[in-house]
Amino acid sequence: MPELPEVEVVRLGLDRHVVGRTVAAVEVLHPRAIRRHEPGPLDFAGRLAGRTLHAAVRRGKYLWLELDGRTEALLTHLGMSGQMLVQPEGTADEKHLRVRISFADGGPELRFVDQRTFGGLAVAELAEVDGALLPDPVAHIGRDPMDPDFDLERAVAALRAKRTELKRALLDQTLVSGIGNIYADEALWRTRLHWARPTAALTRPAAREVLGAATAVMAEALGAGGTSFDSLYVNVNGQSGYFDRSLAVYGKAGQPCPRCGTLIVREPFMNRSSYFCQSCQRRPVARQR
Repeated sequence: MPELPEVEVVRLGLDRHVVGRTVAAVEVLHPRAIRRHEPGPLDFAGRLAGRTLHAAVRRGKYLWLELDGRTEALLTHLGMSGQMLVQPEGTADEKHLRVRISFADGGPELRFVDQRTFGGLAVAELAEVDGALLPDPVAHIGRDPMDPDFDLERAVAALRAKRTELKRALLDQTLVSGIGNIYADEALWRTRLHWARPTAALTRPAAREVLGAATAVMAEALGAGGTSFDSLYVNVNGQSGYFDRSLAVYGKAGQPCPRCGTLIVREPFMNRSSYFCQSCQRRPVARQR
């Protein structure tokens, strides 16, 4: 799944190429792509036609385009393989093109391409939450560490109060948004913390450190265009990021830890995987009852 840096790369491209333009027409080529827009394809297209895209906005891993009037937004869920591509008119359709948005200026189209059809688009109402305008389906999502209004101490308190394993808390988007499996593992490695460490035993300095590490690794990934493990994770021009070359532990099972040389271990975690160094990141000792 794309995480904050990958989604931010897409947001920057949308801000550059489609914000300020007026929608001329919308073509829904696969109904599953707008399944989250319950009124259906005709309503979806009708609510976008003639509207000007006001801003490209992101919170955590969620992305949307504010429409003129700032009461509605085009909410985008990239899922596992969704792509928002900007293509010149007349360019051959992509094999998995799901939605085409053309503009009144006759310039490049915005295309939603999704091979696995887990992503989708919807027009959603905007509501003010804690001083920010958010689409209704995103209203419960916490601020991310790159948000100018992110409150570190509030996030530290929420993390320590969760009473769960540390990595589960880092992935809880209602506490802190944007951190996914890749960057959680990288942040935990940087701070020498095991993914199963109880949050109840986490000190405030350690909580600040791991959130700071997550922020730093995501900023570095953003500078590299995100992390791309295959051709599905691309920016609006179809280009892949290259931060995967800089990862220390994620996806590195059986390879030496860059810090101590111990082989990296992979363990199952929430239907996914956790990667860590057994030497640098000692497993917490279970307390005797």
